[in-house]
Amino acid sequence: MSAILNTYNRKKISFKKGKGSFLYSTNGKKYLDFVQGIAVNCLGHSNSYLNKAIYNQSKKLWHVSNVFTIPEQEQLAKRLRQKTFADYVCFQNSGAEATEAAIKFARRYFYSKGLTKKNRILCIKNSFHGRTLATIFASGSKKSTEGFYPKVEGFDHFNFGDHKQLEKSVTSKTAAIMVETIMGEGGIKVIPDYCLRGLRKLCNKKNILLILDEVQCGIGRSGKFLAFEHAKIKPDIAPIAKGIGGGFPIGAVLVNKKVASSMKPGTHGSTFGGNPLAMSVGNGVLDIMFKKGFLNEVTKKGNYFKKELIKIRNKFPNIIKEVRGKGLLIGLVLNINQVKFINQLIEHKFLTVKAAENTVRLLPPLNVTRAELNMALKIIIKVCESYK
Repeated sequence: MSAILNTYNRKKISFKKGKGSFLYSTNGKKYLDFVQGIAVNCLGHSNSYLNKAIYNQSKKLWHVSNVFTIPEQEQLAKRLRQKTFADYVCFQNSGAEATEAAIKFARRYFYSKGLTKKNRILCIKNSFHGRTLATIFASGSKKSTEGFYPKVEGFDHFNFGDHKQLEKSVTSKTAAIMVETIMGEGGIKVIPDYCLRGLRKLCNKKNILLILDEVQCGIGRSGKFLAFEHAKIKPDIAPIAKGIGGGFPIGAVLVNKKVASSMKPGTHGSTFGGNPLAMSVGNGVLDIMFKKGFLNEVTKKGNYFKKELIKIRNKFPNIIKEVRGKGLLIGLVLNINQVKFINQLIEHKFLTVKAAENTVRLLPPLNVTRAELNMALKIIIKVCESYK
């Protein structure tokens, strides 16, 4: 009997090592991994460059408190500022912590302006922003909040794509609108560029902050460093995590100068956030991701993969209802039971992960090869053919 709390339906597979797009189980089987820690291992397993970065730093210094200046943190923050909308960066340990901090920053901003009742956050119903008490109620999912009442107040919701409901939900108490640029757990639902531009205009008009949650869809996953760059807009706040550490726990909140002005020493903190060991890995990720042509390659591979998946959908419309996503964040919406489909993929040594709306997520590393994408496509075809 396991001593681990039963909060996951774990597959009866464990792994002893990984390399690139592949995992090797304890019983010697090789799996093509398109889970990658759920969009975490953006450069694959056991990336040699990241291994070297963390090894070199581990010999010098692992952790010091944020009461001291941390050069590695200063370096990563500067690079993020140079490549994004952000004027300032606040480092955390996870996506949930980063999103929680984003909520705090939005409320604190209007509090500092004397607008103490302007403190509500408007979100998409059945989205996903984390598993802290505040973020589960921000997500507005009955499944996530069941058993965790009393309710954390301060969140309102509208249905995905319902523009009229969105506008009606904005009140004088609305401090921010917070949405995932591409909904991951929610079923790989992409917010169209014109909608993102509309959100930005609405926030400007109503004196509301725009928070774009890029925890899963950011860090190159969409083919842009941050997914909202496709819409050519800038949020006020953007929580990031997952890919920025390439597998090492890192989260961060990107904020503009306006929001940053309300945050003073003592208003927020994180014991482990931004320690030298984590920052060395984050800088290693950016070394690779900011190389000329890297993100263009992600776009090309993503376009190819999606195009081929649409061909499979057209061949097996009774199996695959829709192909969603952008870049290398792809979802297959199924007409059949997703768990059974995923288990059949596993039988063919191919790992995927489920999402809402009967969707299977495909999350290869960003440096996946064309041959590995083709391997995945062949397995998906085989599984689809088994339903004939």
